[in-house]
Amino acid sequence: MFKTIADPADCDVRFVIRFLNAKNVKPDEVHRQLVEIYGENVMTDGMVRKWVRQFNDVRTNVHDEALSGRHSVVNNGLVAKENEKIRENRRFTIRMLCDEFPHITKTALHEIVTNRLNYRKLCSRWVPKMHTDVHKTKRLDSALTFLTRYSAMNS
Repeated sequence: MFKTIADPADCDVRFVIRFLNAKNVKPDEVHRQLVEIYGENVMTDGMVRKWVRQFNDVRTNVHDEALSGRHSVVNNGLVAKENEKIRENRRFTIRMLCDEFPHITKTALHEIVTNRLNYRKLCSRWVPKMHTDVHKTKRLDSALTFLTRYSAMNS
């Protein structure tokens, strides 16, 4: 019995498939040997057949190809511009930002405002989520002032 290798890298498994395929080993036997060495959850028989087919079609690279997809329009420059617009007018809406940045979707703008810039909406103003110690002290002082006024009015 062979020693099993736990959690192999995908490219390692593909190297073995490529090697055994070069030795003209059938896909069923390749899968059996992979399961024997790497364990039951290494790769399905169908995936082994797919990789054997690709290696037979002159594929040599065992690494994943770069994913094709939509490129992100969000970059540091855009985030800085958006932050500048927000600081000009704290009473902005996402729709107003859409007018300023027409090439970006409303969802992407909202994502930037809430997740990248860490703003949240408070009384129709967007404010930073993280308050400094000075802000916290001022809020505490204001709350105590209101509380004393309220208790004085009810007395």
